Parts: sequence; structure tokens; C-alpha cells
Amino acid sequence: MKQLTILSFIGLFVHYSSPTIFAQKGKDSTDAQALNEVVVNATRARENSGMSFSNVSQKEIRKQNLGQDLPFLLNQMPSVVVSSDAGAGVGYTGIRIRGTDPTRINVTLNGIPYNDSESQGVYWVNMPDFASSVQSIQIQRGVGTSTNGAGAFGGSINVNTLQLNREAYGEVNVSAGSFNTLKTNFLASTGLLNDKFGFDARLSRIVSDGFVDRASSNLQSYYLSGGYYMKNSFVRFNAFSGHEVTYQSWNGIPEALAKNDQNGIDDFVARNYYDENFKNQMLASGRRFNFYNYENEVDDYKQDNYQLITSWKLNDNWRFNPTLHYTKGRGFFEQFKYGEDLEDYNMKPVIIGQTTITETDLIRRRWLDNDFFGGVWSLDYEGTGKLKGNIGGGWNQYLGDHFGEVIWSK
Repeated sequence: MKQLTILSFIGLFVHYSSPTIFAQKGKDSTDAQALNEVVVNATRARENSGMSFSNVSQKEIRKQNLGQDLPFLLNQMPSVVVSSDAGAGVGYTGIRIRGTDPTRINVTLNGIPYNDSESQGVYWVNMPDFASSVQSIQIQRGVGTSTNGAGAFGGSINVNTLQLNREAYGEVNVSAGSFNTLKTNFLASTGLLNDKFGFDARLSRIVSDGFVDRASSNLQSYYLSGGYYMKNSFVRFNAFSGHEVTYQSWNGIPEALAKNDQNGIDDFVARNYYDENFKNQMLASGRRFNFYNYENEVDDYKQDNYQLITSWKLNDNWRFNPTLHYTKGRGFFEQFKYGEDLEDYNMKPVIIGQTTITETDLIRRRWLDNDFFGGVWSLDYEGTGKLKGNIGGGWNQYLGDHFGEVIWSK
């Protein structure tokens, strides 16, 4: 069991700009949209912040949201490069900002850190179709603005789902594409009830065979949110979960195969001690080649997220935004392994007559079971002139357990 406590340092950000009214549109009506946005002020840059950033609206997201992971919806942003293990943008995907990998990119969901506490990576596959519940995204290039303590060295991706729909609605969406890719989802909202309550829901499923051989994905998710809105404050609870089963295609293909370099392919096979049958599989598959051919070489992982987000107007100049969060993750990836040493798996040698067997082919599952919880907060100041400021911090605890099991041996 690995325990990691993350005590975020306090950040302070002061700037000048034109004054903005956060709370009221009219005498008795609450501008809930502005109240939602105030929560992510601690992680977002503004026009006079002196850094490079891009904002992506819900309208822009919905135009491209046909089932691919969120990085592919940001593919046209400046300095952004994306990748896909399966080749179709569904399943395991990656993103780089100015060449910086996700371990140095600060990703927040409604101001809450999302980077994995152990690897610092970001696994978008754990929240399929999350883009359907997103209100806005800001991408920052370079050192970021976060005042709740989450690191932002190479870039930041700040995602905001806090949307209040004043009118009730329900919709069903179906998208189909290449490689048997199919996305279906159902979205609904109660609208604003009694000028105080609002509830939203989404249920999604995405399947795809992938461009790469056997690189299939079966992804399911839901999103539930309910809020209580007062005149100048609000409380909102979000619960969302994703379950992914993806066939592994992590290794990509050899460079020589991508270039159809026959001599390079021969050299690759020779130096890695592959046989002629393996070489023939490579040549037959071409750019769709997958190193794995065991029928259940899958990654099977489920992640549940809970967020309690609040914003309180203390007086005309100060606003306090405390947030609590909890994430539960568990799952495994399954592998077929050839000629493994039994002692590496705490298994005793098998003795048959005069023969002692110390190696075997086997199928293993390597498990993760982790919990991440804590809180972040920010205190916003807005003077009567152009002076504005944010101060914030956070405390997070991570508990991670790694273990394995052998489910079959020869």
C-alpha cells in the first residue's frame, strides 16, 4: 500500500482589470453562469495575465464531439499535438503542449487536480465522453496560473463542467464512424426548479474496433450533477464515473515497418530474437500491426469521481470557494507471458519424476486499487476599482495498492 500526502502550497495572484459583477443580472435574478465560473478563477488566466492561453467554449466542443477522447477535441489548438494507441482517437490517447508530456501538464476538473498522484500522467480513457458534460476548457501554454497548489510547469488544461441549464431538456445522440466506431449517449436536465435547484444527467457508451489490429475499446460512463443556487452563492455536487475495457496496443509499431523498410524490418526481428512467424505477422498487418495477440490482453479499469463544489459571497469584495473531492479507482490489465520464472510469482518449482520445472507460460493480472481525496480552496478579492486577487491552497491524500494474481499457468 502506497500512501502519498500532497500538501499544496498557497498561491497568490493579483491583477488589474475592469470590475465584473459576479452575482446579479437583475434585482432578484441570479446569474448562475457567472457564479459557476467564479469557482475556476483560481486556475484560469485572463486577457491581462501575461501568458499564452486559449479558451474553448461548449459550442466549439459540441461541433467536434463525435466520440473521440477529449485530447482529440483540442487537436486544433496552438502548440497541441495528440496521439492515439488504437489509431482512431478512442481508447488510450495522449496530448502534448509545446512538446511537454502530461506529467508536466496540470489538468484540473472544476479546479480539482486530476493528474495521477503516482505517475503524474492523465488517463483520459477513464472518463469516456466526458466532453459531453463540459461547459468550457482553457489551455495554458507554459507555466500556469494555479493558486490551489497543483503544479503547472509545461502547460495547463482547466476543464469546467459547472453548467446550469435554466430550461428542462432531454436528448439522445448517436454517432457512427470508421472501424465500427459507435457512440450513443442520453442527456437530460430538469432546468431551474423553484429558482433554486437544478439537476443534470448523462449516460454514455462508446465502442470501436480501432485502426490497429485488435485495438478495440468498450467504454461506458455516466455524469450526475445537482445544485442549490442562492442569490449570491451556490452548492453543487457532481458524481461521474467511467469504465473502460481496451485491448492493449501500447507499443506502437517499429519505425522500419512504418517506413516499409525491409532491411530495417529484418534487423528489428534479428536483434529482438523474434521468429519468422512473428515477422510474417508484421508484414501481413503493416501499419495496423499489434504486438499483442492473446485474446484477452486488455486493460479493465473503473474510476468513480465525486465533487462537492461551493461558492460563498462573504461581502461586496470577498468570495470564498471551498471544494471537497474523492476519487476511487480499481482495475487490472491482463497479460499472457511466455517462459516466466515461477519464483518471480512466489510459486514453487513443479517436480515430476526426475524433472524440475522452474518456468511456465502463464496469464497474469496486475491490479490497481487506489483512493484520492482532499480539498482545494480559493479566496477571491474584487475591489471597487481595478484591483483583483486570488489566494488559495489545497490538501490531498493518495492511497495506492498494487498487487497481482496468476489466473492460469501451463
